[in-house]
Amino acid sequence: MSGGTSSGARTRARELLVQALYQQQIAGHDTGELLEQFREQSAYARVDRDFFEQALAAILATRTALETTIDGLIDRPLNQLDPIEYAILMIGVYELESRVDVPYRVVINEGVNLAKRFGATDGHKYVNACLDNAAQSLRAVEVAANGSG
Repeated sequence: MSGGTSSGARTRARELLVQALYQQQIAGHDTGELLEQFREQSAYARVDRDFFEQALAAILATRTALETTIDGLIDRPLNQLDPIEYAILMIGVYELESRVDVPYRVVINEGVNLAKRFGATDGHKYVNACLDNAAQSLRAVEVAANGSG
């Protein structure tokens, strides 16, 4: 069963992704351990489970490539990013590269909202700038078709 497929369920899946990626950074858990832990949470019943599981597995499997992309977008060394901003940028860049079914404006908006909810006081501005920059390069055709980002 995939769980809810509404935009709210997808938003909640992204919220859990931030938590899972943060936990992975801090504790070093692998994909299987994270999935097992998050499946046991009551909040898991309300998320788009297919999206969560596919995204988590893909992000962790392609971590190095995603980090290389992010490194080209940011103004500081990757290891100086706040762990929450790092997690949000990993999700956003993954979606921009691999989930063309999600409009780039949605990816940016969701990233900004995640940063407002979980990040540092103005972290959402940094996330917005980075994801907008990523959209300009990773979704250039879509951005051009919709006017300037």
